[in-house]
Amino acid sequence: MRTVLVTGPGGVGRTTVAAATALAAARRGRRTLLLTADGIPGFPDGTEPTEVTDGLWSARIDSGEHFRSELLALQDQASAVLDLLGGNRLDGEELTELPGSCELALLHTLRRAAEGDWSRRGHELLVVDLPPLREAIALLALPGQLRRYLRRLLPPERQAARALRPMLAQLAGVPMPAQWLYEAAARRDAELAAVQALIEDRNTTLRLVAEPGPAAEDALRTARTGLALHGLRVDTLAVNRVLPRHSADPWFAALAAQQQKTVERWYEEWVPGAALCEVPHLGRDPRGLDDLTRLDTAAACTVFEAAGTGGGLFEGDGLAAELDARSPGRADDPWWIESPDVPDGFDGLLPGARIVTAPPAGDGDPVLVWCLPLPGAVKKDLQLVRRGDELLLTVGPFHRIVPLESGLRRCTVSGAALTDGVLRVRFTPDPGLWPRTG
Repeated sequence: MRTVLVTGPGGVGRTTVAAATALAAARRGRRTLLLTADGIPGFPDGTEPTEVTDGLWSARIDSGEHFRSELLALQDQASAVLDLLGGNRLDGEELTELPGSCELALLHTLRRAAEGDWSRRGHELLVVDLPPLREAIALLALPGQLRRYLRRLLPPERQAARALRPMLAQLAGVPMPAQWLYEAAARRDAELAAVQALIEDRNTTLRLVAEPGPAAEDALRTARTGLALHGLRVDTLAVNRVLPRHSADPWFAALAAQQQKTVERWYEEWVPGAALCEVPHLGRDPRGLDDLTRLDTAAACTVFEAAGTGGGLFEGDGLAAELDARSPGRADDPWWIESPDVPDGFDGLLPGARIVTAPPAGDGDPVLVWCLPLPGAVKKDLQLVRRGDELLLTVGPFHRIVPLESGLRRCTVSGAALTDGVLRVRFTPDPGLWPRTG
């Protein structure tokens, strides 16, 4: 299933573009499901997939209902502990959702679409209306982060000692975690793994929506670094509410000229890595399927033809551009490893890593260089810490923990530099840890 995640700075019409994209795909014969937390004029308000028009279904994400059902289920599972402590049960009517429940409800809905009951409905395209851009980047990184927390707090290997828990509880003087807690953690890990697999699949891409202007330029410039840090792939930048470029009114013409300058800069920054689609301003807020169809048919889209098919830029198919299915499977990691020569015992220690042959840096021990493109990053906003078998990366407001490949775990960090928008971390093999050969 092809998945398109739609986001952008707040107030730029990302929900409208998400709906117009879903409708454009359905009009071209793709069975499409749209997920959104916001109401859309002309669309049903149900929380289960409901048909909007031929080939298009939509479902609204109800974070309040999800929060109540999850908390009540957890309360039932922990009933023995609550009774022991003399706690009073909470009723669903008195529960008010807490901050963060919207993100968890969206992840739950993505799982249902990826491998749950909704996945059996035969949808070819999933369009997801995400929160604003910075929150969306954090949301898409959340499944991996939560799975890491679960592994640290409740290591799966500890379950093997469940027969010893009564004795350990007496020795330690504190109760040991109950079996239901490990089982609940395993279920949550499986659900998060399904969402993480969906996000990391080659058939999943981001569609950015922005209204041309200085504020949007700053937001996209900052977010571009976060997108690269997390390896999120952008298929299209949808430039929304583009004004007509020719007007006799000086004030209106000045606004259009400012927009045009921004669009030209975006062409330089984003194309050909992503398509750029100019969506016109209708002169009013779009309402209903007819207006959404006009956004698609009037959109001017420029895409880059893939290598081996002639190359170059050409006109895309409105908002349906870049929606074709891709080969399934996990997308490549955004980083690669440069190596001037292969140390003894190197084979097999970097499974799946992209190895690029690089010229030697000079005399001395062989060095492996771990490389990650970070367009727009500046040195003062970059922090890099190695902790055990992980790299802790912080770039401005964005943070990621990267597990190191087996080969790099046997090395020491000997330096790092940010040059030409690429972070390069130098690893020198540790003789005490590197496998010996005959």
